Amino acid sequence: MLVYSHKITPRVRYIFKVLLGDMLGLDVSFEGNRQAFLESSEPKLSYTHSAVENELYFKSHGLLHDTGVKDQSVKVVTGENGKYFYAVQSERSALLFDAFAASFFLLTRYEECLPHIRDHYNRFEAAESLAFKNDFLTEPVVDQWVLKIKEIILKAYPDSVFKDRTYNFISTIDIDNAYAYKHKGFMRTAGAYARSLAKKNFAEVVERTNVLIGRAKDPYDTYDFQLEIQKKYNLKTIYFLLLADYGVNDKNVPHYNLQFQSLIKHLADYAEVGIHPGFNSNENSNKLKVEKRRLEKIIHRPVIKSRQHFLILHLPHTYQNLIDNDITEDHSMGYAAHTGFRAGTCTPYTFYDLDIEATTNLTVYPFTMMEATLKYYMQLSPEAAKTHITELVQKVKDVNGTFISLWHNETLSNKTIWEGWRDVFTHMLEVAHV
Repeated sequence: MLVYSHKITPRVRYIFKVLLGDMLGLDVSFEGNRQAFLESSEPKLSYTHSAVENELYFKSHGLLHDTGVKDQSVKVVTGENGKYFYAVQSERSALLFDAFAASFFLLTRYEECLPHIRDHYNRFEAAESLAFKNDFLTEPVVDQWVLKIKEIILKAYPDSVFKDRTYNFISTIDIDNAYAYKHKGFMRTAGAYARSLAKKNFAEVVERTNVLIGRAKDPYDTYDFQLEIQKKYNLKTIYFLLLADYGVNDKNVPHYNLQFQSLIKHLADYAEVGIHPGFNSNENSNKLKVEKRRLEKIIHRPVIKSRQHFLILHLPHTYQNLIDNDITEDHSMGYAAHTGFRAGTCTPYTFYDLDIEATTNLTVYPFTMMEATLKYYMQLSPEAAKTHITELVQKVKDVNGTFISLWHNETLSNKTIWEGWRDVFTHMLEVAHV
């Protein structure tokens, strides 16, 4: 597909390559000369202020011909094909809005690069997003727009050949705390006993003792179940491991513990693994480097996948830090407080850095739901959670996207506050697996 624009900017190249190239499989090229565009016999479209002649035409809004991050006046409209914004006034335009500019706004997380209110963990809040405020956070609108563009191109060029979009499912597990009681060291264990006794939580004292003397299995040790279910459903699974130094928000087993290292190697034999950068890694870029090296030393191979602990994502700074440390896949694109599509898509995509106005080599893998969101923020019962997950999976299947789930090893224990949630997990696998 030949794309004409009066100004071929890095933004124009990026979004057309992502939407038409990566998502639809077309070979995209660009032309800035009107006459050369008119004389071309290949399938073509124009993206500019006004149509060149009688070609397939998409009226541009202006965002993709701009630079820098500036306040945007965005009005969301509800039409017969769903929600959209950046409406255009043109009878010739194939769409009533600039889907390319709107997709760019969502994929780059443009609004997160503007001044915004952050929550108590210093995160961009879902409630502050355009999608949440306009009730389309649970819709993969970018994918929906892409499929509409495909229909329009096919009508103009019936012989166009697109790649088949296929639905995929990726199960991801964050290991923030590998064990509830084991391998914590003398001081941490003594302190835990003291806290339990002070609260008169004698059941926890008994359970901890039984685990430590080998009479009971650690409640967070759900790895046999995970690997068994992975084999049963032939899942693609990724484990993200926290290897930060001990702190208020980083409480995993010490990275140098040999039993913990053995567990990591065992998991890496059957699944992919990635780093789970510690709570303060955004404030100190060297922490990511140190933690990543720890994991690489344990598994004896390069680490290219990452998900931020607590989902703390400061754009574009966090992604710049990942890129500087040779991370090529990030799985943090989602909210803690709400399920849905933070970037408006359920398709992995290349990240564009608004700071330097350039396409990067980092691929963003947006996740759709986290179990803690369902329980803590949405306060759903296990049965209600099953219904919600089923609805989300169907929305991803409707656009042949990738459904990515986020769970933690301790929530699969099926004990205490997580009683009944292992059944939610297996239900998700039933409806989501390919």
